[in-house]
Amino acid sequence: MNIPPLRIGNLVAPIPIIQGAMGVGVSLSSLASAVANEGGIGVISGVQIGFREDGFETNNDEANVRGLKKEIRRARELSPKGILGVNLLVAINNYKDMVKAAVEEKIDLIISGAGLPTELPMLVKNTSTKIAPIVSSGKAAALITKLWQRKFDYTPDMVIVEGPEAGGHLGFSMEDLESKTIPPLTEIVKEVIEALKPFKGGADIPVVAAGGIYTGKDIADYLKIGAAGVQMATRFVATHECDADPSYKEAYIDSEFEDIKLVKSPVGMPGRAIRNPFIKALEKDNIPINKCYNCLRPCNPADSPYCISTALINAVKGDLEKGLIFVGQNAYKLKEIVSVKELMQQLVEETNASLAY
Repeated sequence: MNIPPLRIGNLVAPIPIIQGAMGVGVSLSSLASAVANEGGIGVISGVQIGFREDGFETNNDEANVRGLKKEIRRARELSPKGILGVNLLVAINNYKDMVKAAVEEKIDLIISGAGLPTELPMLVKNTSTKIAPIVSSGKAAALITKLWQRKFDYTPDMVIVEGPEAGGHLGFSMEDLESKTIPPLTEIVKEVIEALKPFKGGADIPVVAAGGIYTGKDIADYLKIGAAGVQMATRFVATHECDADPSYKEAYIDSEFEDIKLVKSPVGMPGRAIRNPFIKALEKDNIPINKCYNCLRPCNPADSPYCISTALINAVKGDLEKGLIFVGQNAYKLKEIVSVKELMQQLVEETNASLAY
């Protein structure tokens, strides 16, 4: 049995791998286009995407809209026929403007997490852009599907299920993550598939597994339980095409199992990151905020331990002493930097070998 394609309506990705979005600036047009050219789905992270734009410090919203359009256009130039998506957090303050900008640029797919994208169908109405919420439970999948069908007569084009081993912000409480009471991703995926079945067209919604997926065997395991594909982020950091500074990639390569820790984010959600000098300093005291970008809800600079935008921008630019490095649980397994082509070929070969059994 060969690896099956991922079908999202009229979009067909020959390889059922979505490259997970990583912000700030870790997955932009270079990485996304490379993945799309290899038959997967390349995804641009919209989080503070305008950090290199003029006026970013003074008009954050406009710079981000401008930056998003530039990256989508560049990705499309590099991958004219590939499937390209953007990930836009519901928690960003200019969410609607960013969605509209992506739609204007005719992006193929919008993925949204960090909250439930309750109004997203309205923002893509009468366009060809597909939309996919990120959920962490069957309950959340049923809630957003019921809401979209009732308000907009719209069924999600795809649902991404993110488990507890993912990098970045996680859709679970710190207490649940630390107590390890959360079911494994395989169980959550099955739960979501069952939760969608009662809805109109629910049995046909592709469900994609995300979080901690590392090998082709992992991919095959999720395909075997009914997932239509997987989303992987961490593996793609250790590629030549990844948009981050080389030292950022090396931090992944150099990390050990014990370096990867759960951290508290200023926006109220836990995250997973490398315990580097920045995290160690944060363990002793808050890091003063000199500039607030008013970028995320419900972040309040008056009582935030640090500015997450500044920390992520520092990291992607290579200032790791002052930067926050989000990682998936398996980042320590990475040993070398390869091309996207090499990585995709390896994953397909491993998946096909596992599907044969």
